[in-house]
Amino acid sequence: MNITGAVLDQVGRARPFAGSLPLTVSELELDAPGPGELLVQIEAAGVCHSDLSVVDASRVRPMPMLLGHEAAGIIVALGAGSGGGGRAKLAVGDRVVMTFLPRCGACAGCATGGRLPCEVGSAANIAGTLVGGGRRLSRNGEPVNHHLGVSAFATHAVVNRTSVVRVDPDVPADVAAMLGCAVLTGGGAVLNAGHPGLGETVIVVGLGGVGIAALLTAIAAGHPVVGVDSIPEKLERAIALGASEAFTPEELAESGVSASVVVEAAGNARAFETAVNATAPGGTTVTVGLPSPTAMASISPLGLVAQARTIVGSYLGSAVPSRDIPRYVELWRAGRLPVEALISSRITIDRINSAMDELADGRAIRQLIEF
Repeated sequence: MNITGAVLDQVGRARPFAGSLPLTVSELELDAPGPGELLVQIEAAGVCHSDLSVVDASRVRPMPMLLGHEAAGIIVALGAGSGGGGRAKLAVGDRVVMTFLPRCGACAGCATGGRLPCEVGSAANIAGTLVGGGRRLSRNGEPVNHHLGVSAFATHAVVNRTSVVRVDPDVPADVAAMLGCAVLTGGGAVLNAGHPGLGETVIVVGLGGVGIAALLTAIAAGHPVVGVDSIPEKLERAIALGASEAFTPEELAESGVSASVVVEAAGNARAFETAVNATAPGGTTVTVGLPSPTAMASISPLGLVAQARTIVGSYLGSAVPSRDIPRYVELWRAGRLPVEALISSRITIDRINSAMDELADGRAIRQLIEF
């Protein structure tokens, strides 16, 4: 079938992206779903820093690539054996959350309960293929790579069933889309990796989509939260969403405020240093941001040893999507996790290059593409 999607042909183009146009919205060909695969009509897709990191060449991926990895949509066709059974049963008409790390459930990584990524899914993501191999996308007869098993900046996508989690119809598409990356990553950084004790304060450094999701999840779990960002508008938003205090990195250092769990969600080496320095004795720094592979940070080993502090890396919030997404849905249903608050603007696919500028400038929390 023919679809419309945003394809990246060349990385590292100059800013502003609205002028250099690294992403081209064009017509593509999409094959029918194979065994274990689904055809999904995309309803909503979030614009995330992991998309920008491919555009600006921070993360090396094979080109050309149809970007987008945080989305929700409706199943319109099932490949052979894709329906499954029991609680995991899928059917045409179901709404699904699409997640950027497939979970095969059988490899050594999957056996860690979320601590390590799925080996099978990671290999497919690096190769630009779906789990099981191969590409279902082409343009003018030439193959186009998949982004993190999803490629959601398009009207439709074919994905492996290990890349989706079904949600009930009462979960709207915009909420469902945010669950697939921002909430899984930010919420999981708090609950799965940080494990704050009852009533303990959580500091969140970097108040983009993942950071705000961490803030909202910590508040939902009953923790006082301190927000940290260099942009005043984001500090104001953190306070409006329930943070007890909000500081710039410089103000945080001067204040002497610390916490037993500090989440770094900026993907920046200086933010990582800020997070480590704000971690209280005996506390844990959880880093979920993805900086450039060449970025280096400076920390004091003595400060770790003498104060018994721990640094934990957490990819996708150490999540098992099939386990964690239902938990966040229940918090949302109970009115304790206002996922909608992550959405800073709603756009159409033709504004994708300008959206990358908004993200790079730090102005956006989550821009949502609606189809």
